[in-house]
Amino acid sequence: DDIVNFAPLEMAQKGVVSTQYAMGPVEELGLLKMDFLGLSNLTIINNALRIIRKVYSNDIDLSTIPKDDTLTFELLQRADTTGVFQLESAGMKRYLKELRPTLFEDIIAMNALYRPGPMSEIPRFIEGKNNAASIHYLHQSLEPILKDTYGVMVYQEQIIKLLQLVAGYTPGEADLVRKAIGKKNRGIMQAEEPKFIKGCLRQGLTERQANQLWAQIQPFADYSFNKAHATCYAQIAYWTAYLKAHYPAAFMAALMTTAYDDTDRLAIEISECQHMGIQVLPPDVNESFVEFAVVPDAEKPDNRRAAIRFGMVAIKNVGTGAVEEILRARADGPFESIDDYLGRVSSRIVNRKALESLVKAGAFDRFGDRSTLLHNLDVMLAYASRLQKQQSSGQTDLFGNATEVVSRPQLTLEAPATKFDTREQLLWERELLGLYLSQHPLELFEKFLEEQTIAINTLKPEHDGKAVTIGGAIVDVREITTKNGQKMAFVKLEDRFGEIEVILFPNSFQQTVGLWERDRVVLIRGKVNARDREGNQSSEVKVMVDDAREITTEQATAYQTTGKKKKTPTVSKKPVPKTSATDDKPMSDPKLYIRLKTSEDEAILRTLKQTLDGHQGATEVVLVLGDADARQAVKLPAGVNSEAIVLDSLRELVGADNVKLH
Repeated sequence: DDIVNFAPLEMAQKGVVSTQYAMGPVEELGLLKMDFLGLSNLTIINNALRIIRKVYSNDIDLSTIPKDDTLTFELLQRADTTGVFQLESAGMKRYLKELRPTLFEDIIAMNALYRPGPMSEIPRFIEGKNNAASIHYLHQSLEPILKDTYGVMVYQEQIIKLLQLVAGYTPGEADLVRKAIGKKNRGIMQAEEPKFIKGCLRQGLTERQANQLWAQIQPFADYSFNKAHATCYAQIAYWTAYLKAHYPAAFMAALMTTAYDDTDRLAIEISECQHMGIQVLPPDVNESFVEFAVVPDAEKPDNRRAAIRFGMVAIKNVGTGAVEEILRARADGPFESIDDYLGRVSSRIVNRKALESLVKAGAFDRFGDRSTLLHNLDVMLAYASRLQKQQSSGQTDLFGNATEVVSRPQLTLEAPATKFDTREQLLWERELLGLYLSQHPLELFEKFLEEQTIAINTLKPEHDGKAVTIGGAIVDVREITTKNGQKMAFVKLEDRFGEIEVILFPNSFQQTVGLWERDRVVLIRGKVNARDREGNQSSEVKVMVDDAREITTEQATAYQTTGKKKKTPTVSKKPVPKTSATDDKPMSDPKLYIRLKTSEDEAILRTLKQTLDGHQGATEVVLVLGDADARQAVKLPAGVNSEAIVLDSLRELVGADNVKLH
């Protein structure tokens, strides 16, 4: 029957027809619900295999590659996993280094463990793999179930077995609980607790053991994997790791082709190429294609760390049609000069805007400098139009033979009065490619930053709360307005070695309000913040800004020539000074109450979290949600420093009446 007789439909994102009902009611109505997961990683793998076939004449069958490949596991043990499916987050990299995986099963387990449900068990799993003496079981009946995972619950299948063998469930009853876990249905889970405890007692467990076991199962309802799903993920992870280990240039080219319109992601991947020793070359009309391409070394064609040429479709204002027209013309041979290019490529398809962008991005650098070509852009387009009209005039003699009527006109380029400097050309690259490619504009500021600041990539979670001075170029600025109508900002800053987010609360933002513009180079003093929402150390490090100023080109140039004695900057070993007596009081006295009438404002919640994370202290925090008729109080896992400046920031954010300390 027609589906509209059962559920209303809507046109969802990307033209997909969707039900207006959620998945629960859809199933309750008797409709069949199936999940189809589309992964760009499969496209990346396919493109990498195609590049390998074309460049290295090697046709790889992934189904036949060994599951114990040495190069692949060495890559995983080093955690060089940027671009590797499911294994590239900072947290996962840290765990891979600790785990030192040696088996395909290790990858399966890490895919399942790195989920909200079982994530807290990762350290115990790693300890179990590296130290067999550390493995223990809550009860002997658990050993056959958990032996393969070092005594740790990892998969939903293990819970099904546990329910049957330890709690006496039938297979059908166990699957109902498994389904409740899969659907995150905590109502069913709570209703099952008495039955589970009684079943465990009948099987010989103590009440304490039964309660501990039930407590271990609960987090799986937050989000967990079955082993089949984890194995499929691990297979794709292994394939991508294998390709990166054996054919790094081809794999990275395929990766960048998929991310060509995501400049943040592209910057990460180009940085990874530099880390791997793979050169990423600017676009070039004679060597670039639509996609990112591998350029083999002429002397060592089998060098798998060959260079990668930037794809022309990744240049802003240059569409696929324009690139295909260039490739069509280039099929007859490479362009020998700018004249040759203009005579062979349609100026109607590769129009003025596209041509200008190609010039600014460096695609014509082999034929002349960018300043000269840009200065003569109109002359070049007029020349192309005249030449192409002449070529298409179709003049023939009486017998239909083509006749040479007019000789090819001469192209004369006029020298510009002034040439664009290097910095201006780098800014073009940033605008059109989304990143700096030929060099980094901070090279001019290198000496100043080296002697006056600490490199961003040296900031570690253990520096949390310490004073620090950093510097770099502003990449992105995001302003928000607090509830009191004041401005604050989140700024992405980068130096030559990495990037970091810095946070400006209203007071510091107001004092430096005219400073925060993209591409400016700034010097920042602040405090390191490396805390997650639970108050634990996080792998993500940020800086809370106290003060900032601009570093001008003139200052940097002058500094380069002073020959000042190098002084290696360090993070201050002293913690942030305590200015409130409450810092040393127990968490229960006093308490800080923060009231939010709604939890739907994501910007407020995000800023609140960052404020609290950035000012960890001894004062207990209680979040009060809802209005007077339906309030819910939630004690936050981490305390806060309740000094006046912190309280002022909180009052500015959520309103003075909604922040109480007593």
